[in-house]
Amino acid sequence: MAPARDRRTGFSRRRQYGAFLAYVLAVAGAVVGAVLLVASTFNPPAFGALRMTLGSVTAPISGAFVAAGDAISGVPDTIGHYFFVHSENDRLRAELERSRELLLTARTIAYDNRRLRRLLAVRERTPDAVVTARLVSSTGSSGRRFALLNAGRWQGVEPGMAVRGPEGLIGRVTEAGPAAARVLLLTDPESIVPVRRTRDGMPAIAVGRGDGTLDVRSVATNVRLGKGDLFVTSGTGGLYAPNIPVARVRTNGGDVAVARPFIHPDTLDFAIVQRAFMPMPPSAPAPRP
Repeated sequence: MAPARDRRTGFSRRRQYGAFLAYVLAVAGAVVGAVLLVASTFNPPAFGALRMTLGSVTAPISGAFVAAGDAISGVPDTIGHYFFVHSENDRLRAELERSRELLLTARTIAYDNRRLRRLLAVRERTPDAVVTARLVSSTGSSGRRFALLNAGRWQGVEPGMAVRGPEGLIGRVTEAGPAAARVLLLTDPESIVPVRRTRDGMPAIAVGRGDGTLDVRSVATNVRLGKGDLFVTSGTGGLYAPNIPVARVRTNGGDVAVARPFIHPDTLDFAIVQRAFMPMPPSAPAPRP
């Protein structure tokens, strides 16, 4: 029977070679160290040159290890910065949205202030103003064009009074209640306003079309209406005071042209109610029997 093989580690050739190599390296390291010690003691310049040579060889390796260490140590910071940047972006977006809302509010307030200042200037120049009131609603989708004014007979508003804004004429009061009044807009088909052209005084009438525009019809014959012609109230008829802006011609035409009013009730908040330019004389007393 064959003897059992001895598997003790001391008889392993691999371990023997490893131990021998370790001894050789230790001895070689000791010899190199001794040589370097002697060189540094008796020949410092040669030792310095040798040291710089070895440093030049090992510097790239050391740099690679340092870069790898920095990269590994910087991973937590990179992750933290990633989440911080995302949270910071969310915060900046929210702040930008708040700033945008504040900017829109400021623009709206500035626009309202400009309109109110213009309206105040018009009121100061209008000695026959009755009241300044708010247009609370208007019809913009039907063929008839009316608006509701939140002022009525208690504020002095009567049927037949003109209603205007800072940019121009709006219409006239047709019905008046205690605290509200109904306004017939310029664009209503039943609205007829005597006007004149600003550049030459040519008389015309502005008639509503029911679609947000007007027909300007010349009273004179053989007249051409051109794009951009401006028309204001003429004062004829005694209802509307003269020189209130009414409309601008939108297309070229002959005796009739389509025009756009200067003012749109849908975009207007406040309006001025004016007395009639030439009030109707009081009715004569009935004869006594």
